[in-house]
Amino acid sequence: MHNFKELKIWSESIELVEKIYQLTESFPTSEQFGLTNQIRRCSVSVPSNIAEGSGGTDKEFCRYLTISLSSAFELETQLIIAKRLKYIDDPKHKEISEFVVTMQKMIFGFKNKLTKDLNI
Repeated sequence: MHNFKELKIWSESIELVEKIYQLTESFPTSEQFGLTNQIRRCSVSVPSNIAEGSGGTDKEFCRYLTISLSSAFELETQLIIAKRLKYIDDPKHKEISEFVVTMQKMIFGFKNKLTKDLNI
């Protein structure tokens, strides 16, 4: 069992959620129940799955980390769509995308460490 509040991947993913909510504030109101909602839900899924998985065994935790990582990849895709629709300018997209990719690498690295420790 892990204390999720002490995990860097969790605290950084909470910061990601804050950034996403700030970013999507400027999206068109017509997207409130579309892309805005989907991007926000996706970002919230990242730390939520880290927290949920931390209460079980390391093997269960790896499964939740995979879900969290999948949400981060989904989020990256949605940000590309938002950029192509011109809801995000190039500099802002680059900044937030780099943060998302960093999160992906951190989650992947943490999951790999757990997997090696479990010999699976």
